[in-house]
Amino acid sequence: QVMLVESGGGLVQAGNSLRLSCTFYGRTFGSYAMAWFRRALGKEREFVASISWSGENTYYNDSVKGRFTISRDNEKNTVALDMNNLKPEDTAVYYCAADGIHQVFSRGDYWGQGTQVTVSS
Repeated sequence: QVMLVESGGGLVQAGNSLRLSCTFYGRTFGSYAMAWFRRALGKEREFVASISWSGENTYYNDSVKGRFTISRDNEKNTVALDMNNLKPEDTAVYYCAADGIHQVFSRGDYWGQGTQVTVSS
């Protein structure tokens, strides 16, 4: 049984940066691939980024590649999303997800409740 809690969302102006954090409450965090998703108003949930068990393999949606960085700290049981050069179209509720089966994220077995990111123009 796992619980995920996101934090760090807020209101920022376009061009600014924000760091999201997801805390994993459970055992063997290092055996879960992690990912960030987002859902914008009126849109379907969208994959943002993922990171493997070791943290050495990362994947990004093309829309955020070069601007966002996903990382994890397996000693603190956290995964972060560093968002730079934010754009209004990044406005969404951001969710973290955990995959307890695959080394590279494939499916979300557990999901957080989300944190709102609003980017003003």
